[in-house]
Amino acid sequence: MAYELQQLKNGLTVVLAPMPQASSASIGIWAKVGGRYEPARLSGVSHFLEHLLFKGTATRSCQEIKTAIEGVGGSMNGFTSEEFTCYLAKVLERHVLTTLEVLSDMVLEPRMAPVDIEKERQVILEEIRMYLDQPAHHVHDLFDEVLWPRQPLGASLAGTPETMRRMRRAEVVRHQRTYYHAQNLVIAVAGAFDRDAVLARIRRLFKQPAGRRAPGFARARGRSHPGVRLEVKQTEQAHLCLGTYAFPRGHRDRYALDLLHVVLGANMSSRLFQEVREHRGLAYEIGTHVKRFHDTGAFIVNAGCDPAKIVKTVEVILRELRRITASSVGSTELTRAKDYYTGQFLMALDDTMEHMLWIGEQVAAQGRTLSADEVCGAVGRITAGDVRRAARAVMRPRRLHLAAIAPLTTIQQRQLRRLIGSV
Repeated sequence: MAYELQQLKNGLTVVLAPMPQASSASIGIWAKVGGRYEPARLSGVSHFLEHLLFKGTATRSCQEIKTAIEGVGGSMNGFTSEEFTCYLAKVLERHVLTTLEVLSDMVLEPRMAPVDIEKERQVILEEIRMYLDQPAHHVHDLFDEVLWPRQPLGASLAGTPETMRRMRRAEVVRHQRTYYHAQNLVIAVAGAFDRDAVLARIRRLFKQPAGRRAPGFARARGRSHPGVRLEVKQTEQAHLCLGTYAFPRGHRDRYALDLLHVVLGANMSSRLFQEVREHRGLAYEIGTHVKRFHDTGAFIVNAGCDPAKIVKTVEVILRELRRITASSVGSTELTRAKDYYTGQFLMALDDTMEHMLWIGEQVAAQGRTLSADEVCGAVGRITAGDVRRAARAVMRPRRLHLAAIAPLTTIQQRQLRRLIGSV
């Protein structure tokens, strides 16, 4: 599939992915700003703004925004990440132009009424409390703090109760005006749509002049020694994240790292699932995932296990990590990993929303998008030596870190710190 990438005179970037076989289209407006752009006193402002944009515009009420999309069978949502904020919708082809109007109105002309700000402030405070009550979620926030302490990349995207209570309307408005202008936005459309009509409507809706270049973010600062964060809490399960720094978004070994993730923990055939769950019965949940940012990344193993078995679980995970750095992946296992990766990738692109998210993130992050053939070709060229090199690069001695939430004993805490090498 050939993607069309255009940049308008005012700096707005548009990427289109026509899918003639589809009956729907997905539209996303991406703002190149997220949690890591925020000073400590405004931690959570990007996420707060995302919530507020659904509360109404100068010409549409909150209910009218929802009805315009959901009332015709569509769906809409938004999300905030460390480097982006996205407003998205999926509708039938005949509603694409109206959906563009609604989303653009939200992004460019949010009302941000004081009464809505106060109500949504309370909603987010409840959201923060909810996450604190969910150790399987909260442990990931703790692990981010371990990897990137005292910097925005390690802070919760929702902010803290303190920052949310202090944040003023003027600060949220300033954030929107600083980052939500044509030069800092990407519009991605994937699915069934009239290409000429979509481009004409985008040009009409986004005709404001280019804004000033938006401020950037500070480069990530990693730890030079193992970090451990243990939160002693009465939970039924022990929840843990164990991992290390990994490659930034555009690194040459990014696909080798992806295959390492598949081999170790992406599915039920993976080494960690087989060894930790199937063979030893130590955990119900066990898996891996990769985080990528502009200048850094992370490779993370997450697990949920019986608190009495947490030390043994960490020992087995560490053994598997050492094993994959010591010897190359076999040809059969590598082929299976490649087939899984490309199969999941291609099947996801059959969905217009997944396709929009794929092209939108690439363009917002790097100003370009690879084709599916280019990705599959790059994955196909990865060798067992590439995977081993990636494993050795990220899993170096004394560079692993751990966060856990569990009813840990003093002895368990000491054992875990010793395993990670932080004592």
